Amino acid sequence: MPEPRTFRDEPVSFVRRSGRMSEAQERAFAELAPQYLLEVPRHVAWTSVHPEARMDPVAEYGRQAPLIVEIGSGQGHAIVSAASARPDDDFLAVEVFRAGLARTMLDADKAGVRNLRLVEANAPEVLSTYLPEGAASEVWIFFSDPWHKKRHTKRRLIRPGFGDAAARALADGGLLRLATDWEDYALQMVEVLDAEPLFERAFEGEWAERFEGRVMTAFERKGIAKGREIRDLVYRRRPRA
Repeated sequence: MPEPRTFRDEPVSFVRRSGRMSEAQERAFAELAPQYLLEVPRHVAWTSVHPEARMDPVAEYGRQAPLIVEIGSGQGHAIVSAASARPDDDFLAVEVFRAGLARTMLDADKAGVRNLRLVEANAPEVLSTYLPEGAASEVWIFFSDPWHKKRHTKRRLIRPGFGDAAARALADGGLLRLATDWEDYALQMVEVLDAEPLFERAFEGEWAERFEGRVMTAFERKGIAKGREIRDLVYRRRPRA
């Protein structure tokens, strides 16, 4: 019999580093994870999602409400701010770096945010299998790793095939919002998503207006300080047949 696979078929858009967490971050996992962090059955890797695992949003949030999913939530500044400002919506942060997840939980708890959940998992697997089909009203991808070296661009999250996973997770008419400070990556996003039959542009002109719901983070300020232009895009999920 063939040996079972030990890793994924596709390259992931991250390199998972086991950076040391602070004492406060370790405490966050111990004390706050039961409230915020979803337990996900794994598959072939620690950040993978078992193909039969499914999230039940109503059970997790205790209600039926619009669900906004942020891919690569980092330290959680954008999603904690949004969840605090929009208590009638539910939010899901998808991130693989534990220090960022810990910081997100600490800030959410401090702000009294209860409409936020976190999942430590590879984003395409969350979109393609873990979320119920059509569960998300919006998917946000802000400043994902541009993998700017030519030999690494195959790791970019937004590449051919990504549209299928995003379209599956989004409700009809749902929005895919993106932002990047790397022109080359922005052009690739446009090329990939313009070619996706399940999406249509939800903006006019070359680029979308800056999304007002995206809080200005230190990461975005750093890109601006280095002279890089911030480019926004927004695409709408076409109705299912």
